[in-house]
Amino acid sequence: MKKKNPMSKSAAHRLEMTIIYIVLILCAIVCIFPFLWMLTTAFKSTAEAYQFPPTLIPKRWLFKNFANGLKQADFGLFTRNTVFLVLFNTVATVFSSAFVAYGFARFQAKGSKFWYTCLMATLMLPAQVTLIPQYLLYFKAHMVDTYWPLMIPSLLGGGAYNIFLFRQFFLSLPKELDEAAMIDGASSFQTFTHIMLPAVKPVSMCVGVMSLVYNWNDFYQPLIYLNSTKKFTVAIGIQFLNSSMGTTKIGQMMAVAVVMTIPVLIIFFLCQKYFVEGIKMQGIKG
Repeated sequence: MKKKNPMSKSAAHRLEMTIIYIVLILCAIVCIFPFLWMLTTAFKSTAEAYQFPPTLIPKRWLFKNFANGLKQADFGLFTRNTVFLVLFNTVATVFSSAFVAYGFARFQAKGSKFWYTCLMATLMLPAQVTLIPQYLLYFKAHMVDTYWPLMIPSLLGGGAYNIFLFRQFFLSLPKELDEAAMIDGASSFQTFTHIMLPAVKPVSMCVGVMSLVYNWNDFYQPLIYLNSTKKFTVAIGIQFLNSSMGTTKIGQMMAVAVVMTIPVLIIFFLCQKYFVEGIKMQGIKG
């Protein structure tokens, strides 16, 4: 029998890894290219932005696009509105979704599995299906043109996917923790806030980052429920910038978009360890 050549096996492994890295690099370039295009377009004139064939590197760098774009609308007010909604909804989503998930994971009530199945089934419903009923509900409650339609969903569970993530983590924790807390005289709520919630820090950070990014970039809901300019968020403000100038100055729009993207990128890079860990652990037990 012929012995296998270890060198050929090593060479095959290196070739395989080289191909994998090349594919990953190409995929990364495809994902990064839209952001790179936005960044370079922020320094272009309107004529060059619409030029064909397009250019990636600006022929003339217009740094004034940033100042001019931010002057066109009250982005200071839009940013304050957005920060308020982002902070409120992020905290409310993390706490409420963890609270609901704790109930599903630790308390076996009659019909709890059925209601959890119904909750998971809502993930298959497009947001457009419930748009009209929700709008009519908020309209009759006189909440249109207020922030309540944007805040109430975060207070009432925070979304089925977030509940799913928290439930998977709670199921992975030993029930001895709950029993020890009960022996020490802690109530179920105290057990949740003092023991269970600190134990699921990775998924809390993961849900928090996802909620923050979603609420910062959310254009759909504020567009439907907000009518007053003084209540607009950053996402609507960019579109408001487009319509207020009469002609589309794409360079200024991209400049504002770059400025508004920077905070999200910073937060994501600071919390990416927890975000990746939370996604990686979502499938454990259950």
